[in-house]
Amino acid sequence: MHCGQDLSAINPILSLTIMLKTSARLLRLLWLLQSRRYWSGAELAERIEVDARTVRRDIDRLRELGYAVEASPGLGGGYQLKAGAALPPVLLDDEEAVTVAVAVRAAASSIGRMEETALGLLAKLDQLLPLRLRRRASALHSVTISLAHPERAPPIDVLTQVACACRDRLKLRISYRDRGGNVTSRMLEPLRLVHTGRLWYLVAWDPARQDWRTFRMDRVERIGAAGPKFIPREFPGDIAAYVSRSITQVPYRYRMRIRLKGSLAELAGRIPSWCGVLEVLDEESCALSTGADSIEALAAQLVLTGADFDILGASELVAGLREIAARLERATRVP
Repeated sequence: MHCGQDLSAINPILSLTIMLKTSARLLRLLWLLQSRRYWSGAELAERIEVDARTVRRDIDRLRELGYAVEASPGLGGGYQLKAGAALPPVLLDDEEAVTVAVAVRAAASSIGRMEETALGLLAKLDQLLPLRLRRRASALHSVTISLAHPERAPPIDVLTQVACACRDRLKLRISYRDRGGNVTSRMLEPLRLVHTGRLWYLVAWDPARQDWRTFRMDRVERIGAAGPKFIPREFPGDIAAYVSRSITQVPYRYRMRIRLKGSLAELAGRIPSWCGVLEVLDEESCALSTGADSIEALAAQLVLTGADFDILGASELVAGLREIAARLERATRVP
């Protein structure tokens, strides 16, 4: 054997060992780059337990595999993982993998036409996850019943198109169906998408009405081409509070205002935002304004407050509520 000859060329086992160590080091380096926005060369060398020269060689190997790693020169230089032309593999830790699986299952019920894509992604995760993580990821889904209405789930392509228009500040023309079933064409300046847990809403400036409006995404019949660009207006107040007020001030057939004991912070943390609008009455109580299209739905929303309450007005609805209460009382009598 000549002096300086590569041992790995003679010993296949040694060659395989070196290759495995390099692969493990590359995976470790990739995980570090994906876990934080920026790393100095010294930090990476310390974490991987190699010298700076080896880090530079491993960075070049990742680039050959398609990862866009940007290097900044100089004494304080370092490395940053950037978006590339293609989607490379993403390394996830245990908690991240379980979170992705649970989130995909939940999103599939609130976004239309996502079932096939969700099933494909879950199938890939199922092949990769260890049994202990697979059981954790599927546990929540296996014991949960979804009350979401599929017909109220906007398609994923519609949501992404609207989201892009919001982000890029592009005007949007939509065909919108109102509560009465009438379809109109609207040119909007979209601002934000809001998800209440049941429905998706778009908050946008309506130039024709010179006012802010909310639009239920499941009522968007068609989206025209986006554009041109617009200069966004400053929204006057809190967007979440605005949507909450808008969806509870719809002209429901039955409306009621009740008094609840508790502070605004306490009640807001307990009562779903879509149940109604809370307002402070005094230091010990708040009022909730709510509504529904049937007396049964109104009674259900009152029950959702989870507390005793006093009815403020709407005496004409008391008889209907008493009838519902009587039905419940009869159904729960002990034989």
